[in-house]
Amino acid sequence: MAAYLIGNIRVKDEALWQRYVAGVRESLAPHAAEVVFRGGLNTELAGEQPYPLAVVIRFADQAALQRWFQSDAYQALIPLRERAAEVIIASYDALT
Repeated sequence: MAAYLIGNIRVKDEALWQRYVAGVRESLAPHAAEVVFRGGLNTELAGEQPYPLAVVIRFADQAALQRWFQSDAYQALIPLRERAAEVIIASYDALT
C-alpha cells in the first residue's frame, strides 16, 4: 500500500534550500518515488499553519519510504536541510 511523506517547511536560506531540493530530487530517483505536490500556502481555512510551504512524496510502501529516508544519499543532505529551513517531516500510510 502506498506511503506518503509530508513535509511542512519554513525556508531560512533560499539558496541553500534550492541545493537541498535538488539533492532530494536526485536521491529519490533510485527509490521510484514521485513528488505529488510542492506548493505554497494560500489560505488557512481552519486553524493556524505556521509553515508556508509543503511537499507530498509518494512511495510504493512504508518500507520504500524508510529505505529512502535512511539512505546514505538522503542522510548526507540532512545538515544542509537543517541550515536551509525549519522542516517537519512525517510519513503516512494510505488508508484506501
